[in-house]
Amino acid sequence: MTGRDAARMDKHMRIELVTETYPPDVNGVALTVQSLEQGLRGLGHRVALVRPEQAEDSVLPNPELVLVGGAPLPRYPGLRFGLPAGRRLQARWRTERPDAVYIATEGPLGWSALNTARRLGIPAATGFHTRFDDYVGRYGAGFLSPWVFAWLRRFHNRGDATLVPTIELQEQLRGQGFTRVQRLGRAVDTRMFHPGWRDAALRARWGVSEDDVVVLSVGRLAAEKNIELTVRAFRALQAERPGTRLVFVGDGPQRETLKSSVPDAIFCGVQRGESLSRHYASADLFAFPSLSETFGNVTLEAMASGLATVAFDYGATREHLVDCSHGAAVPTGDADAFVRAVAQIGALGSLFRMGVAARAAVQHLHPDEVAREFADLLAQLAHRRLAA
Repeated sequence: MTGRDAARMDKHMRIELVTETYPPDVNGVALTVQSLEQGLRGLGHRVALVRPEQAEDSVLPNPELVLVGGAPLPRYPGLRFGLPAGRRLQARWRTERPDAVYIATEGPLGWSALNTARRLGIPAATGFHTRFDDYVGRYGAGFLSPWVFAWLRRFHNRGDATLVPTIELQEQLRGQGFTRVQRLGRAVDTRMFHPGWRDAALRARWGVSEDDVVVLSVGRLAAEKNIELTVRAFRALQAERPGTRLVFVGDGPQRETLKSSVPDAIFCGVQRGESLSRHYASADLFAFPSLSETFGNVTLEAMASGLATVAFDYGATREHLVDCSHGAAVPTGDADAFVRAVAQIGALGSLFRMGVAARAAVQHLHPDEVAREFADLLAQLAHRRLAA
């Protein structure tokens, strides 16, 4: 194949994205897949999405959308997994063969898509988005963690590439027997997440003045997010600055427990679009104590919104947050250090300066650049398969 042939294929690739979660689901995987889909379309590629049905779906046929059956995810209300669709995908991909497939999730739908792509000789990249081996321990089944990790490794090693968001995770997985691991960075929409969305009326509804500190938590209210540590850190800062308020954006199985244990916190539920932008920008300090992320998109969203950020030093924090300049990159797992960092940064009066520096650090992370890198990577897989 000549270089001209390769360039023509890159310009007109047909790509199918397979995922078991997609907006209006609110989680990192769903939003990342949506961003990649929009970016590929913006570059002129033909993109189809394969995912479980949702209540909001139109009954009108859409050739760029393949809907499959789904079922609730046990012990994780509000999320579903896709049922296997191997026969359907085989018939579809034989009729209109994609140049490459990206499989974002490792559930039954993802497995069936990967097996089908291998059977048909279609290059397939997989995304390592979720540490299910960590999640099972936080839901009372830690004895399954080694088995789950082996299952993840087997799944991803069947693909032509495993895409991860950080160099740190790339090296870690390579050292644990994952093959063909490649980094695909993450981006943030700095127009959607911007300090200009700060809303004095929203802060007034929260009962705080401009001089008070709002500690923000954004994400699923669930065991794997380590939210109890956010509460500890909030109480430590509140002891220094009594006007401090804790605001939760998100929902999940721990909501009612948290409302009972932290009655002075504000629970805003799931927020989307401009409302989410206002909630970020109207806070002052972002606390993110999760230890189960492969990246942590919310870290970039908070930094782009001009918030001083405290998080453990891995994932997005390791890649983009400079300790003492943008907030605090806390040694991973050191809960006491996390509490001290929130209390000290919140009490020092340097929140605005840190927020300005945090935004400046992520302004170059354009979604279009990630989409181009993603398209180039898929094109390389397709070229390699054709050459073979």
